[in-house]
Amino acid sequence: MSTSEGRAPDALHASETSEDAARELLARWPVVDGHNDLPWALREQVRYDLDRRDIATDQSAHLHTDLPRLRAGGVGAQFWSVYVRADYAGDTAVSATLEQIDVVRQLLARYPDDLRPALTADDMEAARAQGRIASLMGAEGGHSINNSLATLRALYQLGVRYMTLTHNDTIDWADSATDAPRHQGLSAFGEEVVREMNRCGMLVDLSHVSADTMRDALRVSTAPVIFSHSSARAVCDHPRNIPDDVLAELPANGGVAMATFVPKFVLPEAVEWTRRADENMRAHGLHHLDTTEAGMAVQRAFEAAHPRPKATAATVADHLDHMREVAGIDHLGIGGDFDGTAFTPDDLADVAGYPRLIAELLDRRWSKADLAKLTWQNAVRTLRAAEDVARAEQGRRGPSHATIEQLDGCTVT
Repeated sequence: MSTSEGRAPDALHASETSEDAARELLARWPVVDGHNDLPWALREQVRYDLDRRDIATDQSAHLHTDLPRLRAGGVGAQFWSVYVRADYAGDTAVSATLEQIDVVRQLLARYPDDLRPALTADDMEAARAQGRIASLMGAEGGHSINNSLATLRALYQLGVRYMTLTHNDTIDWADSATDAPRHQGLSAFGEEVVREMNRCGMLVDLSHVSADTMRDALRVSTAPVIFSHSSARAVCDHPRNIPDDVLAELPANGGVAMATFVPKFVLPEAVEWTRRADENMRAHGLHHLDTTEAGMAVQRAFEAAHPRPKATAATVADHLDHMREVAGIDHLGIGGDFDGTAFTPDDLADVAGYPRLIAELLDRRWSKADLAKLTWQNAVRTLRAAEDVARAEQGRRGPSHATIEQLDGCTVT
């Protein structure tokens, strides 16, 4: 597809700016954001004390996310990440994931006028019709299931609708993008995890995984996959991004790549700067993803001494332009990764920023019809397709009871 195909500009009224037009579009076709780490930030900052982080009020001093800014940003559906750190192993990881799910449920109960629980594509559409934000959950990292397909099914029953196969570390059955490979992609048990996710209706999320894991999952999956927060490796050569050959497979698979805003993944100049910032965090005895007040103070001090390269909405738009070129407009989405990163683009500083990205794309001659696919329609279609596959798979077979010991011929401690 050429860069100009399907991008005839929609006429703006004489007094209408691109951002006005963006807000008008988002009022009808709001953003489905693939990844927001608010639950982990609430754990880290206040140990889930929602009175101390009342997101009905301005939390800009502490968080990228609150309800007023979600509304200002035109967010209509949010996958809340129920991430736990990769060094949480075994039952500890499972318990922490359950605590993350619990806080999402607390948020839904506390703010029913703004947030609507969503388990299906129909639920997402119902929330949009009601003017509420459809709230779904995604588990970030296969360590959350402790090598147990029964635990995977339990997470689905609790409302988890995608699982990122790894986080930053390679696990017992899948290689991560940012760790040494042990399986050259997925192990035999890892392939069974993908098949069981298909049977349940849980989306296979390929953000964070190695390119070989991406390719294996696409080979095995009978349902569309997603990348909940990844951009284009050809534009920024970071292992967290998607190679072009993988992007080119999305049309046949039906999946969606949701571009992220994290500067170190989208701006080449930010890659080395972030490596040094992460080393500085570790030198202070902190995890590089620490979002506590102490952690953020260390990050701000490093930035003051070493000004960081600044990404912008145009930087993200460059990725979307390229991803569109390779995968096509029907296979793109947005996954900001807010509250999961210390730094954000200057004009996409928090969840209120989505209209600025849409305005940038309007200025690049993306049509409103295509922007509606980017913001809402593609993600909803993908979840609906996964539901269709699950019904068919459940008609053919029951739950898998395979174990990693049986399939991979190993004993896992």
